This record gives sequence, C-alpha cells and structure tokens, in this order.
Amino acid sequence: MSSLTNLMRKDLRTIPDDASIREAARRMRDERIGSLFVEKAGDLIGIVTETDIVRRAVAEGVDLGKAAVNSIMTSPILTLEVTRTVQDAHDMMGDFGVRHLGVTDKGKLVGLISVRDLLVYFKQVSEPRITQD
Repeated sequence: MSSLTNLMRKDLRTIPDDASIREAARRMRDERIGSLFVEKAGDLIGIVTETDIVRRAVAEGVDLGKAAVNSIMTSPILTLEVTRTVQDAHDMMGDFGVRHLGVTDKGKLVGLISVRDLLVYFKQVSEPRITQD
C-alpha cells in the first residue's frame, strides 16, 4: 500500500481567519478546490470546507459577506503522518466523517489529502469490474 507522499497535495492553500465566508467560497470555486486552511498570525488554526460553508453558514442563514471563516471552520485540523498508508487515510476519513485531512511530517503540516484524491488512487489500483451497457 502506498504512503501518502505520492498522493497528497503539497501546495497548502490558506485564507486569513478574518476573511469572509463569501471570499472563501469564491476562492474555492475559482481554484477548483474543496477546502482552505485557515491562518492566523502565521499559524494554521483550522480548515474551512465546502461542507462547512453549506451546513454551518448557508443552512443557518449566516450573512456570507460579513461573517468570517473562523466562525465556521473546523478546528483542530485532523491530521495523520505522511508515513501512513492511503488505507489509513481512508479509514480515518470514514471514522471521523470528514473529506479532508492534513498530512504531517514529524508534526509539521506538509500536505492535504482529500476524498477525491482517494477516489483517484483506488480507481488506479483496482481492476475494472463495472461495465456500461
């Protein structure tokens, strides 16, 4: 089983903790990503995801232009070490019900793995079983 090094995204996309939820949503749309790490004074303090925006802001009627991402972010960031396997990431996402995990190297955040990354990986390593009629 492959380690996370080959699969994780190494370019950590961040947003200031006081940025608006609307700004985060626009960045996710424009950059075609599903999450942003939330940064305050140079430290990563959380992660905001599309799911956070929908469930914690839109569904609650929050003013997306005024409310800051720190009001809906997930904190602390769930992480696993880079030496762990793809299956470990899969299991952890399932256990915690999340779609994004930070990847650490000796405790330092160095990457991100998403459920989409896992789908691509498992598709590459599995044998085709389903055909279309």
